[in-house]
Amino acid sequence: MNELRLRPPRNRVEGRAIGWWSAQAAVFALPLPLTFGILWATIPPTRELFMWFTLGSLVPGLLYLTVMPVWRYRVHRWEVTGDAVYTASGWLWQQWRVVPLSRVQTVDTLRGPLQQLFGLSGITVTTASSSAVSIKGLDAKVGDELVAYLADRTQAVPGDVS
Repeated sequence: MNELRLRPPRNRVEGRAIGWWSAQAAVFALPLPLTFGILWATIPPTRELFMWFTLGSLVPGLLYLTVMPVWRYRVHRWEVTGDAVYTASGWLWQQWRVVPLSRVQTVDTLRGPLQQLFGLSGITVTTASSSAVSIKGLDAKVGDELVAYLADRTQAVPGDVS
């Protein structure tokens, strides 16, 4: 087997992942300013205070909502070769990982409700040392094909795991 080196993976995740990450960000970033906005509109004596609370929570929330999904899409990459799985993920804290196929023990698929809505899938590759790498934002069909390929390929690769 060739020596494996950490390098940038070649494949981007599915473009729909931007919408998925935006929906996740909205669930996180919008409830607080929405609550303050309702209080601002319904309690006249405190309107000025809740106006500032609404703006103070809305501006960072909208910034997060607009920047994070696009940034994550630029960072997230994956690649599977005959020898290893390569991933790059994150947005503020970025992580590059390489997992030799000889160390792979399990390959799992995850499709949450929002992922299903966007036709996306995520896979997790777990190694013998219990560490795992995830590829999130794959097209559901690509995810299924990748899981099947990895399951077949890891059985055929001699190595550490028995």
